[in-house]
Amino acid sequence: MRILKINQDNPEKNKLKIAIDTLREGKAIVYPTDTVYGIGANALDIEAIEKVYKIKKRPLDKPISICVSNSSLIKKIAYTNKEIEKIIEKILPGPFTIILNKKENIPSLLTAGSEKIGIRIPDNKVCIELSKEFPITTTSANLSGKDIPEAVDGILKQLDDRVDLILDAGICKHGIHSTVIDMTLNPPKIIREGAIMPKFNL
Repeated sequence: MRILKINQDNPEKNKLKIAIDTLREGKAIVYPTDTVYGIGANALDIEAIEKVYKIKKRPLDKPISICVSNSSLIKKIAYTNKEIEKIIEKILPGPFTIILNKKENIPSLLTAGSEKIGIRIPDNKVCIELSKEFPITTTSANLSGKDIPEAVDGILKQLDDRVDLILDAGICKHGIHSTVIDMTLNPPKIIREGAIMPKFNL
């Protein structure tokens, strides 16, 4: 396992390249988001997704969310409409996870057999660069059921050397998980309160 210090405001291109190459190879990394550190792997690669479940010791009946680099990519992996897209433009990038109905290209392993998928666009340049080529998993960097560490030393205590690379950017901006909004419901419903709440009515 390798640890690289990275600047989350102005991430070094050579370090991003190492991380992206690692993801391309089907390996798993730990990376900073705007909320907490996440475990990242190619979200379209079944074997890579299986690794994430094993790393976290996460039950297969619990879904894993994904990270994309911009809102236009959401339409390629999930179903939206004009009202949903208006909300997305208001809150993303940001510390929110939106729940949408997935399209067929999203592996059912990610969604625990559900037709719904959690999607993030974190307000973090590292995340955006890492997910430009393909969506990546964005599940917190901890063992399932354990506290979520704020920094890399805490992550190492839980995950040890189970991941191939850690991008260490210090403390994440919010330090608490994202707010989850189920947009498959009408009206959309907040199903988990997190870092911040929307500043408008859903």
